[in-house]
Amino acid sequence: MAKNESSENYLEAILMLSKKLPVVRSVDIANELGFKKSSVSIAMKKLRQENHITVTDAGFIYLTDSGKEIANMIYERHEFISKWLIELGVPEEIATDDACQMEHVISRESFNAIKQYVRTH
Repeated sequence: MAKNESSENYLEAILMLSKKLPVVRSVDIANELGFKKSSVSIAMKKLRQENHITVTDAGFIYLTDSGKEIANMIYERHEFISKWLIELGVPEEIATDDACQMEHVISRESFNAIKQYVRTH
């Protein structure tokens, strides 16, 4: 698993970009997240070393199975928590911002318990 919020955010961004672009490059990630390309390059090197991504000679970035697992987990948490907060009456922008923070710190057990509770009530 990715060990920090930054890595998880990068993996989630790669997942989201891969759904709307034919290929994902560092410049796409930099534009999406508002970061410098040099910062993204450093992060991609780390994710590559952790075997969460592969990068082709042409600079195309792909999630590995472990990268996809983390990205999908973070994306599911983000979507579920933000929708739940909005249903509770939290303004959308605040709900989305809060979900971005909560998605990284909540345990799997707590998230699953909340998800089960919300779906049954």
